[in-house]
Amino acid sequence: MHWAGLNEFLAMGGYGFYVWLSFGLTLACMVGELWLLGQRRRRLQQEEMR
Repeated sequence: MHWAGLNEFLAMGGYGFYVWLSFGLTLACMVGELWLLGQRRRRLQQEEMR
């Protein structure tokens, strides 16, 4: 596909809201998973030190 400009690219042929929302939610889930894994790791390391 060829876009005439950035606005057209972001609009994604009228589906931009859904496309960018899905990318944003996926990114948020991935970041949240990494954060939760870090929390779990820190908790396990603290328990090992006791």
